[in-house]
Amino acid sequence: MTTYYYTASSLDGFIATPDHSLDWLLSRSIDDAGPMHYSAFERTIGAIAMGASTYAWLLAHGGREKWPYERPVWVFTHRALEVPAGADVRAVEGDVVPVHREMTAAAEELGIWVMGGGELAGRFADAGLLDEVWVQFAPVTLGAGSPLLPRALELELVESARNVDFSCARYRVLSGRGAAGRLPG
Repeated sequence: MTTYYYTASSLDGFIATPDHSLDWLLSRSIDDAGPMHYSAFERTIGAIAMGASTYAWLLAHGGREKWPYERPVWVFTHRALEVPAGADVRAVEGDVVPVHREMTAAAEELGIWVMGGGELAGRFADAGLLDEVWVQFAPVTLGAGSPLLPRALELELVESARNVDFSCARYRVLSGRGAAGRLPG
């Protein structure tokens, strides 16, 4: 079973603006049937982890009316959650290791998607639980915001492709604090 961090980033390494906006991302063109697109990736996923900001953004952009995921979602938060009707959303906090075990059991041989944000993906990496990083780089710079992955990691480029406006890359995680027990170098 593979644990993925699949996300989009600005060229300067931010996944959201300082006020958590993704408007910059939604203004770019991508081919839904193109290489490394979200729709094909999503079919390989059995469980999702996300941070509270990502969850709040999803709710604010249509998730209250129609929750977009049929698979279970674990939201890492210290707050009570508003859960849309019919959604399998679980509020969790603390160590990612026991949550990853729960997600693995629920995923039924499919992958685990760490949806966002970068700090949450970093916590999975610190625990040695992150296997791949997929990034769709948009041709914009933000100057500030939520960093793509605020950790020291060694990665290996496995695949790259262009999908309309996006430069897409898939990396294998080679080492990090969790994977190697120390920082690279």
